[in-house]
Amino acid sequence: MAVGLTLVLAVSLACGVTLGATGLGRGQVLRLMWAGLSGGRLGSDDAGAYTIVWEIRFPRVVLAAVVGAGLAAVGVGVQALVRNALADPFVLGISSGAAVGANAVILFGALAGLGVWALSFSAFVSALAATVIVYAVARSPLGLSPLRLVLTGTALAYGFQAVTTVMVFGAERGEAARAAMMWLLGSLGGATWSKIPPAATTVLAGWVWLRLRAGALDALSMGDETAATLGVPPDRLRRELFVVTAAVTGTVVAVSGAIGFVGLMVPHLVRMLVGASHKRVLAVAPLAGAVLLVWADVLSRVLLAPTELPVGVVTAALGVPAFLLLMRRGGHALTGR
Repeated sequence: MAVGLTLVLAVSLACGVTLGATGLGRGQVLRLMWAGLSGGRLGSDDAGAYTIVWEIRFPRVVLAAVVGAGLAAVGVGVQALVRNALADPFVLGISSGAAVGANAVILFGALAGLGVWALSFSAFVSALAATVIVYAVARSPLGLSPLRLVLTGTALAYGFQAVTTVMVFGAERGEAARAAMMWLLGSLGGATWSKIPPAATTVLAGWVWLRLRAGALDALSMGDETAATLGVPPDRLRRELFVVTAAVTGTVVAVSGAIGFVGLMVPHLVRMLVGASHKRVLAVAPLAGAVLLVWADVLSRVLLAPTELPVGVVTAALGVPAFLLLMRRGGHALTGR
């Protein structure tokens, strides 16, 4: 299945570059992509199309694949962390914390000296700050329990959202407020080649760690006592999971905004196909998440072209019906009952 999804992802990337508000032929797009990859010559009339393909669409679809893979992988990790199939990467309040830093840049021009990196850097730092706060509040003398993590993350997420709302209403209306809303709902419109390496490196490192710990995640999913009996220290593993999922979530949110439902739905759909083994799920979920977000981003660009929808709106439109259908047909698979 992983091989098949890899092929589907390759086709999806090519289609993602081809489709858009500006009509470009498939042959022309493929020729320009090859010219960019191989350093080939361009025709005299290719300059504008080359900019659209190589500087706008291509990095965008690649970043969509990276973010989708990261959200899906970290969704598996978060669900193992809190032992709750209804959890997703945003249940810990990290994305809401990132929104505070991002909106400080968008609405008030904070960290203007960092140029194009200001938004990503501010969002990532505020995501890490939110992570520290959640960890400090949730930790107790008895360890880091799943219930305390969920309750603490949910409560602080509401607090961060309130801060963001105050910032939006306190700023001048106009394009800045619109940009803030686009970021809060998820957008890949600011994708550049320079944003891809740090995001891809973090996502890959997080995925490798999760794969190496797949057996321990299987043990943790059966309960703390069972995990301890199998030689897996549940508290230490949970702390490590918390750090890894927070780092990956903070990184992808910093470059794409808050995109929901990918980390919630993809792990469920993959488990229906390959079973509950974390090793198998983690082999397939990132590829499925990448394919899903590439096509969601394509839809966000073409549905109301030339106006662009936030990609989070598209993932929600796809995810809500799918979630309700799963609840109707097999609610026990989601609730654990």
